[in-house]
This record gives sequence, structure tokens and C-alpha cells, in this order.
Amino acid sequence: MASILGPSLSIVTSYASRNEPQFVSKLTAVRGNSHSPLWFSYTRPGNPARNHFQLKSSNGVLLNAVSSKDGLAGTSSTKEDSKSQPLQGLFPLSNSECTGSNLSITVVGASGDLAKKKIFPALFALFYEDWLPENFIVFGFARTKMTNEELRNMISKTLTCRIDKRENCEDKMDQFLKRCFYHSGQYNSEEHFSELDIKLKEKEGGKLSNRLFYLSIPPNIFVDVVRCASQKASSKDGWTRVIVEKPFGRDSESSSELTKCLKQYLTEDQIFRIDHYLGKELVENLSVLRFSNLVFEPLWSRNYIRNVQIIFSEDFGAEGRGGYFDHYGIIRDIMQNHLVQILALFAMETPVSLAAEDIRNEKVKVLRSMRPLQLENVVVGQYKGHSKGGKSYPAYTDDPTVPKGSLTPTFAAAALFIDNARWDGVPFLMKAGKALHTKRAEIRVQFRHVPGNLYKRNFGTDLDKATNELVLRVQPDEAIYLKINNKVPGLGMRLDRSDLNLLFRARYPSEIPDAYERLLLDAIEGERRLFIRSDELDAAWALFTPLLKEIENKKIAPELYPYGSRGPVGAHYLAARHNVRWGDLGSEDS
Repeated sequence: MASILGPSLSIVTSYASRNEPQFVSKLTAVRGNSHSPLWFSYTRPGNPARNHFQLKSSNGVLLNAVSSKDGLAGTSSTKEDSKSQPLQGLFPLSNSECTGSNLSITVVGASGDLAKKKIFPALFALFYEDWLPENFIVFGFARTKMTNEELRNMISKTLTCRIDKRENCEDKMDQFLKRCFYHSGQYNSEEHFSELDIKLKEKEGGKLSNRLFYLSIPPNIFVDVVRCASQKASSKDGWTRVIVEKPFGRDSESSSELTKCLKQYLTEDQIFRIDHYLGKELVENLSVLRFSNLVFEPLWSRNYIRNVQIIFSEDFGAEGRGGYFDHYGIIRDIMQNHLVQILALFAMETPVSLAAEDIRNEKVKVLRSMRPLQLENVVVGQYKGHSKGGKSYPAYTDDPTVPKGSLTPTFAAAALFIDNARWDGVPFLMKAGKALHTKRAEIRVQFRHVPGNLYKRNFGTDLDKATNELVLRVQPDEAIYLKINNKVPGLGMRLDRSDLNLLFRARYPSEIPDAYERLLLDAIEGERRLFIRSDELDAAWALFTPLLKEIENKKIAPELYPYGSRGPVGAHYLAARHNVRWGDLGSEDS
């Protein structure tokens, strides 16, 4: 065997002997059909073999390259296999030795805005930076009739070499577009997905295929697409994964029903529920800041932190999305997913490791420790028409796609509490709104006042001016800054509040990748850390569902606020009730 395999077996045996010496004897060579490359496999008693050989993702987390675990739901195994090892992992040799596998990415809903503005540009950026494997193809699938060339023309209008200005930009763009194809079909047609499967196999050329489906479609057709894709267009010899876009239901019941239906055709490990905010650079940096800097971790508790604020604001209304938005509202659209996920990452205990399941386990513990939201701790608002600088701005209900008299909130502020030893009594305030005075997303950590502060006379009666505050600005102009007190140079004793500022564009001149690039790459590599597990989803909905039902059943009227303002006045009263001042209202933060 060794003489036939030559250096390839030596490489694998050397790796295993260094990292898993007890399993060297388990190494076997595997070859599929005549078109398949040579693969190596070995089994570890008691643990899935998918963890044996590992790569690092762009996030620095160890990854497995190919996993048989990502098969179809209900795939049966032989009795003999189940005795020794339920799963067997296969790891391809390096591209120089073995280039037999193929990655096929199908964007379902390819003619929609999300696909055109985010998904295809993100895939091109990954290709441009050489993150995609050598053998890959991209298929667009939608009901719109379109040729391959028409798809390429549509995609080319949104592709930019934005990361840097290398001279080969046009060449790379042409190379990428040549790998893009299109198939038109109905989302609920097994026949049309069978046709897609034939086209995929033709382009894959008989190589081992791994298939990723991105569902850029309305949630009411998720299940039809998953059913057709899993039964007619899934990979027979590699993995099949499906990325699902939010919203994941409207409440606990609809979310659970959606998960139940998806799991008729997919395993949990095949479902990648995407929340693009978890792919933001500063959200990624949150755990690094906390767990790799000794100065912060000891302060990360009720002993030193007075309150935490998670703020999201947009300076535009629901223009163009009124029909969709009115069905969900700001709480479902932003709070229940983006902001709660950030809160869970911020407040979780130190995980056992950076492995996906360890991190997601800790997030679930936080969510389950939180009190369900009470109406008394929530303020809802809706923007009204406003004229400023000679320009008129429409009210939310002026949108022709919004029902007249709609009570759907376009703004919400809430105070949440985590009932555990670390965070007991600390208010977590979050607010999200449309048509506000600025566009921003940030996390603000306000620390407690200094006990017996020697310089309190210099601050007068407003001790909030002396509060240390850590700010993580997620967008725009990503930054981390810490507000501290210091003496103004001079003979007198005058104190000033200053920032220790890490502005990312100044410190790191290269452009920050888009969140979709990171999340797509993680899905391709099988890294689930930034995707939402079903029990996370259940716990998040459990917090908000009773509140949402109460608001809708009682027909709570939202407080009106002018387009372009700082939001409803009620949000300030809510903060004051918990002895908090919103950190984004200072003159330096406006």
C-alpha cells in the first residue's frame, strides 16, 4: 500500500502521528469511482471522525474540511458501521496532490435585491482574495426567465474590486463570471430542481461535490425549496448545507413550526441560520477584546458595570420595504435577532473553547437566564412626516404599501435583565429605530462611579459626566474607544473627558470585509460559531413572544416622533426609570 501511495500516505501518517498517535493504525485509503481523488480516512472511537483533520477558518477557529455528518436527514447507516463509528470523516489532500472535489453554490432567489447587492458581490470578493477552492461554480435559481449571459450582466453591475486596486481586477471578474450559471424554475417544483441537479453534475464533471444552497427568498417558501433541493439536488457523495435568511418566524409558535418542517429534510448541522450582524468586524472583536485582554475581563460584571446599551439606528424610513416591514415591525426585524444576539455574545460566560458548540452553549445559557420582556419596560414609536430645511419627509403611513392606520412600530426601546450571578440588577438597554437623526450601531458599556471620588467637586452634581464608558462602534467608521477623565494641561485643576480611541480605518488601512463574506466563508468551511442554533432561536423568541402578543392584542398605539429626530420622548423616560442616560445623546456622540 505504501509503495503505491508514495508520499501522500507519508504526509497523512506524519500528521496523525504528531497529533493523534494512538490512531495511526486506523488510517485507511479510500477511493470512490474512477473520477474520484484518493482520500484518507481514519476513525476515532467514541467521537465523530469529522473532527479528526482540521483547518483554520478566517476567524481562526479550527475547522473540518469535509464532513459526512452534513448528509441528508434520515440517512441510514449499516449495522456494522454503527457499531464502530457512526460517522466517518474524509479529508482531501492538498490541492497540489488532489484536486478532485468541487464546490457548487446555488443562490435561490438570484434575481432579488439581496442576491444582487450582497451575496454575489461577497462571493466575488472571496474569489478575488483566493478564499474559494480551485474548483467551484455558482448557480442562480429563480422564477425569472434568464440566460447565463443575462445573469452575468446583472451580476457584473454590482461587482467591485473594493478590497484593493490590484491590476488583475478585470481578469478576476471575467474568471468569476465564467463560473456563474443560471437555471429558471418554480420554487416548489421537484422537476425543476432535478433539472438543476443535472446541470450541476454536468459542471461538476464527475468530481466529488459539496453543495451550498443560499435561500435568498421570502420565508413562506423556505420549506418548499428545502424539500425540493434536499430530495432532488443534494450532493450524493459530499456535504449539502443550506443558509436560511431571517426572519425565522414571527413568534415562538411559527418559528418552532418552521424549524420542525426544515428538519423533515435537513439535520440541524445542515441548517445555517444567518444573522449578518454576527459577521460584523466589531461584533467579532467583542469576544477578543474581552477574553484576550486582562484589563477588561475582571471588570465584566455587575461589580463594575452600571449598565449596557445596544443601539441601532437608521437615518432612512421603510421606503420600498413598507409591505414587508409592516408584517414584522422593528422588534421582530432588528431587536429579536441582531440586538439579542449581540447581547448574548457580550454577556456570556467564558466558553470552554472557541468551538462553535461551546460558544453557542454559553449564549443559550444567557438567553435562558433573561426575564421575559414586560410592557412596562418597553417603549414603541412610529415616525411621522416632518419638514426640515425646505424638504418634506413622509410619515410611515404615507408609504402606499403600508396599510392606513397601521400601528406597526418603527422604533422600540427596551430594558432587559439577566438573572444570574454576573449580571443581576444590571439593566441592558437596547433601542432600534428607523428615520432617526443618524445611522449607527454600537455597544456602550457605562461603568459605575468611582467610590469616594476625590475630584467629584470638579464635576459638579452631574456625576454621569465622570463615568468611564467603553464604546464599540459597529458601524459606520468602526472604532473602539474608552472615555476617561484627565487633567487639562495648565496651572489650574480643570478636568476633561477624553477618548482613548482605536479608529479601525486609521490603524488598519485595508478595507474591512463585508459581513456576508465572513459568513459565506464560514458556511463553506462548516464553521457554525456565527450561525444561530435552533435552541438559541427558541430562547430568543421566548423573550419577545408574550410582549409582541400583548402589544398586538391590546393594539398599543406607538408614540409618534418626527422623521429625522432622536426618537420618541418615552425612550428617555424609560432610561431615566432605570437611572440610565442614553450614551449616544452627548454632544460628542451626535
